[in-house]
Amino acid sequence: MPRSGNASDWQDRMAAQRQEAEQLAAERGQQVRDRAKVRQQEHLEAQQEAAAEQTAAVQEQVKSLEEVLTSVLPLPPMSFERLMVTARTPPFDPGPLGTADPGPDWSDFAPAERTGLARFLKFLHATRRFKRQTAQARDRFEAAKTEHQQHEEQRQQKLAVARAKYHKKLTEARAQAAARNAYVASRQSAFTAREAESVAWFARCVLKASRYPDGFPHEYQVTYDRQTRRVAVEFELPPRDMVPPVRGYRYVKARDAIEPVPRPEDEISERYERLISAIALRTLHEVFSATSPDVIRAVSFTGYVSTTDQATGKPVRPHLLTASAERPAFENLVLAEVDPTACLARLGAGTPA
Repeated sequence: MPRSGNASDWQDRMAAQRQEAEQLAAERGQQVRDRAKVRQQEHLEAQQEAAAEQTAAVQEQVKSLEEVLTSVLPLPPMSFERLMVTARTPPFDPGPLGTADPGPDWSDFAPAERTGLARFLKFLHATRRFKRQTAQARDRFEAAKTEHQQHEEQRQQKLAVARAKYHKKLTEARAQAAARNAYVASRQSAFTAREAESVAWFARCVLKASRYPDGFPHEYQVTYDRQTRRVAVEFELPPRDMVPPVRGYRYVKARDAIEPVPRPEDEISERYERLISAIALRTLHEVFSATSPDVIRAVSFTGYVSTTDQATGKPVRPHLLTASAERPAFENLVLAEVDPTACLARLGAGTPA
């Protein structure tokens, strides 16, 4: 039977072990909770960052729409000179064909010469073996020279062919550039003479060079009336859903979800009206700035959208906007400061019946 002192010590040790185990368990539990808290915070920050990135993308899209007019004002206008081309004439690059191989070296074939006493004895007693080795080495050397000469001739032939192809391509590029420039020059002469097709052609070149944000349609038709010196442009406008239907995105912690912040319908309508007005002003600006008053005195703009008639299911192109401006009145505008919608109203723009 154990003594009471020993039993007490054993109980104390067991109690200490239980306390230590409980403390370790508590520490592990706290570590688990801390890690879970860190993961939760990281998830929260990641969701908030994702919402911010999506909002920034929407804001960037809205910014590009707001700058449809002002972004082109500092750009140089289109001109016939810019339509001219220069033939690309890169220098001839022969590549590996431009480097000749150095050819065989006798020192790489000659038998090793004897040194010291052996060399002295060679002059006194030249052996047939050494002569045979030298003769064999000479044969290999001559064969290598012949092979090298053949390779060099082939390289020279290939180099000549490559050079001929280069000069042919250069000649063709220069001929194409000359033909293109002659065509542009003939168009310029006809434009100056107010030939209708050439004036319309140049106006189309102006519109073709105009870069809009991604997703915009780029269809247009241009006509010119020589008597009134008026260019008429029919231009496909972007659909209404080009204006983002949301203002941004926010993270809702209670639902752990990124949700859109809707844009009010009246704001969408207002922004869309301002957008298509800006497109009309931009078109007028680009045509007027690229031409002279002797040829173009006025520009009219008709904007349409491509959609589907809900009653018939057939594709239709209803006109949304018409605008017209005489050059003096338009050139008096400070386009960088105008409100596009108000500006077009002042010019007498309207909605077709």
